[in-house]
Amino acid sequence: MHYALDLRTFIFSHYFYTGLRIATGVVGLTLLVLQFSDLPTAMTVCIGALSTSLMDLPSTLRHKFNEMLSSVLLCTVVTLIISLSAPFHWLLSFMLVAVTFLASMMVVYGKKAMPLQFAALFVMTLSMENAMNVEQAFFHTGLFLAGGLSYLAYSMTVSWFLRSRIKQQVLAEALFELARYINIKADFYDMHVDLNSQFNTLVRQQIVLAEKQQASRDLILRDPRNQEDAILVQVHFGMFDLYEHILSTHTDYAILRQHLADAEVLTYLRDLVNKAAKDIETIAYAVTRKRASFASISYKAEQRSIDSELQQLQQDSLAGKVSEEALDILRAAYGKICDAIDMIGQLHHATQSVQGPLPVLLGKDMTPFLTQQKYQLGVLVANLRWHSPTFRFAVRAALAISCGLLAADALPYAGHGYWIVLTIAIILKPSFSQTKQRRSDRLIGTLIGCVATALILRFVHEPIALLGFLFMATVAAPAFIYVKYRYTAIAASMQILLQINLVIPSSGHVIGERLIDTLIGAAIATAFSFVLPSWEYRTLPQLIRNVLKSNQRFLEASNNLMQGKVRDDFIYRICRKRFLDSISELVSTLVRMLDEPVSKQRAVENLNQFIVHNYLVMAHVAALRMLLRRNAEGMPHGAVNVELDAATARVSKTLGLAELVLNPDAPLPPSDGVPIASQEIDASAQAEKWSAWHPLQQRVELLYQDSERIAVNSAAIGRILAT
Repeated sequence: MHYALDLRTFIFSHYFYTGLRIATGVVGLTLLVLQFSDLPTAMTVCIGALSTSLMDLPSTLRHKFNEMLSSVLLCTVVTLIISLSAPFHWLLSFMLVAVTFLASMMVVYGKKAMPLQFAALFVMTLSMENAMNVEQAFFHTGLFLAGGLSYLAYSMTVSWFLRSRIKQQVLAEALFELARYINIKADFYDMHVDLNSQFNTLVRQQIVLAEKQQASRDLILRDPRNQEDAILVQVHFGMFDLYEHILSTHTDYAILRQHLADAEVLTYLRDLVNKAAKDIETIAYAVTRKRASFASISYKAEQRSIDSELQQLQQDSLAGKVSEEALDILRAAYGKICDAIDMIGQLHHATQSVQGPLPVLLGKDMTPFLTQQKYQLGVLVANLRWHSPTFRFAVRAALAISCGLLAADALPYAGHGYWIVLTIAIILKPSFSQTKQRRSDRLIGTLIGCVATALILRFVHEPIALLGFLFMATVAAPAFIYVKYRYTAIAASMQILLQINLVIPSSGHVIGERLIDTLIGAAIATAFSFVLPSWEYRTLPQLIRNVLKSNQRFLEASNNLMQGKVRDDFIYRICRKRFLDSISELVSTLVRMLDEPVSKQRAVENLNQFIVHNYLVMAHVAALRMLLRRNAEGMPHGAVNVELDAATARVSKTLGLAELVLNPDAPLPPSDGVPIASQEIDASAQAEKWSAWHPLQQRVELLYQDSERIAVNSAAIGRILAT
């Protein structure tokens, strides 16, 4: 369950704070204007504030100002154009289609532009019913602009006072997701859990975790100013160090299960890791409440039990009852888990006060780690071509809106036909998967919202009480939009129906009309999701190449870092981030493809295996780094460096081959072997006395095996896509 769906953590999350801030600003501004003007004026100002609030997202103050100001200006222009066109039906229809097309083209700028695109469509639908002359249109637009600017000023003021609070909340969310990630890791020690399905679950959670960690970077690494920010910075870096250490705990779970299936030690390990996840949750919960965190979870019972089991297993090993290899793997895994517990203790201390100088990374240009959003006109123009998925989506949306307008004109009631257009704008998304999910949430949410509103209006008649329900709905609508959209659909339906009832009492028939409009809009959006589709499998070859190339860069950076060829891990962290980003994009595409018709799904099992083995490459590298750090004393640097160079060369070559075999028609390169293999043999003869030499070779061998599986799955994917 998402942490924000738990009431205990929800009220301290940035989701609740955002909903409360938006509701207070929109409702408060409306009531303030209502004291000095009439209801239509107040509602116009309200719409201006509400459309601006759609861009009120967690961000730095400078970025928030730019994003919300862009929304105010764009929506004001849309309001003016639609208001001026409203008296002329043919012109209005043309402008509605044109605005829909241009707004839909904005998704080319990525996820950050999605709320801006919807804001433009939102004000377009709310302005299409306003038939007014030129003077009235400009006056109406002026009121809308005043509402937008007023909300902008209000939101920036509140955000300035809470600028540290939002950083804490976003960091806490990343910690909660890290705890969830570790919970999934714990189940690898559960004999009743299938390893393959658990790996897929782990990789998908890793993508969610990477997204939340990126949000943490974007806020915390930009201009830390005071001691409070310094504490957040050190917790942030401690979280990433812990995450990489958790990656290194990956081991050969199959061997453990094969040889230790009847031993209770695996159960104790699972319980120990679950406790570690709970410990991280206590840190996250303390951060959300703006408090220092103190260790409150004891691991002693599990550790004593594991120590006792290890002693018994050692005796069984001497008697030949237990595999020595499995016992070595078990000891190594247990040692890493204990190290992770120590790091969690350091994370507790990091929340209490500044622990020395901040990480050296802060002295460098952090731009490669931060999300860069640039709205360049050339990007949009370059996508004005038939094969662009964004262009096809824009055409699809424009056609759907045209059909919605025709349907609205054919209805026996004309007062709320814009609801069909708004429903289409909400449901129809760039991908089939997103459209399918939004349709389900919108239909169920609208039905529940209409029933709930009908019950409220049946038993509650006092305007003050209805305003209270309206305020709660206004809080909930933005609070759940990125957590569980179905709740947002419920709240939004209640919000608009309660507003209509407050403005026009005895308008109960509107509830039935809303349901009909929603069903019509959903049907149109569903039908047009098959028009000019951009099926996900078409993007797979390029996404796979991106993963393979970023994997090779990551391996090279890792090799340089482990050999001491670079002074710090700055480049390594950049390459690791880009590797994770490329895997994340591929996983997201795969998940969306699984929601498409079965006939449009390609190489699902091979893609799953490809993603898992790329993830395991990263885990092996993390394990190698940890192995070298823990066994630095007496390390034969020459032999180790030769081994690392050989591994990097061989795996990079295998990944290059994987990129070639992705295209079944490409000629295969000649097999010339790894040029430094003979040096590897000579060097390894000098390193037998180093205790970590054989674990190093075992980990490198696992790296070879997973890279070869990557190549095999790439070839299979290439063959399937070619057919």
